[in-house]
Amino acid sequence: MKVLLLKDPKDKDSGPDPYIKELGSYNLEATLIPVLSFEFTSLDSLFEKLSHPECYGGLVFTSPRALEAIKICLKEKSKKEAWSKSLKQMWNIKPTYVVGKATASLVEEIGLVPQGEKAGNAEKLAEYICSREKPNSSALLFPCGALKREVLPTVLREKGIPLESLTVYQTAQHPDLQESLSSYFSQQGIPASIVFFSPSGVKFCLQHIQKLSGDLINQVKFAAIGPSTAEALRDAGVTVSCTAGSPTAQDLAAAIHTALQPHNCSY
Repeated sequence: MKVLLLKDPKDKDSGPDPYIKELGSYNLEATLIPVLSFEFTSLDSLFEKLSHPECYGGLVFTSPRALEAIKICLKEKSKKEAWSKSLKQMWNIKPTYVVGKATASLVEEIGLVPQGEKAGNAEKLAEYICSREKPNSSALLFPCGALKREVLPTVLREKGIPLESLTVYQTAQHPDLQESLSSYFSQQGIPASIVFFSPSGVKFCLQHIQKLSGDLINQVKFAAIGPSTAEALRDAGVTVSCTAGSPTAQDLAAAIHTALQPHNCSY
C-alpha cells in the first residue's frame, strides 16, 4: 500500500528519512513531497536578543525552522564565537522549552538542553511551562513563524507568564508543489493514505489533492501529525482517519497501520 507524506525530506546527511523507514516496517511504501518553502527574516534582531540572555527567563521553540534561523545567524564567525564563548552557557542556566523530538535535537545541536519535548503539541507545552514558570517573571523569548497559532501565547498570557514573540520566518507554498502532486498521482495512482504535517500543508495541498483524486477521494485515509493539523483538516470538511499520538515517525506509522486495517472506523 502506498502512503503520501506531505513534508520535506530529512537532511540527506543524516541518513534515510525516519517516516519512510517506519512506514516501510509495516510494508507501506511512502513517498515525500515538499509542501512548504521558508524565507527567514529579522535575523539581526534575533541575534541581538540572543546576545542579551540576562533580559529573558528562557527560550521557547515550537518549530525546527526557528532553530534553523539561529543556525543561519551562527554561520557568521563573530556570532559563532560569541555564542560558543559565553552566550550558550548563559542561556543554559535558563530553560529551553520545545515541542517534539525534531525541534529538541536541533536545540541540542546549538548546545542547549531542551525541556518538555514529550509535550508533543503547543497546548501541552503551554501547560508544562505554566507548571514551571512564575507569573510576572522575565519574559520567555519565542522565535516563531508568521503563521504561528495563538494557543501557546494565549495560555501563557492568561497565566500572567510574559512571552516575547519574534517572527523569524515566513511560510509559502513550495514552488514545485502542484507539479510534484500531479506527477505523483499520474505515476503512482491514488495512495491508500495521505499524511499532512501542518495546517499550512492543508491550506496549500488539499484542493489539488481533491481535484486529482476526483470521486476516489473517499477511499483515501487522511492522517495528521498532530491535533492542530487534524483540526485544520476537519475545518476543511475532511474526515481524519488517524492522528499520531505524538509527532514521531513511530507513532505516526503505527496510527496509519491501524487506520488501514479493514473495517477500521475513523476517530
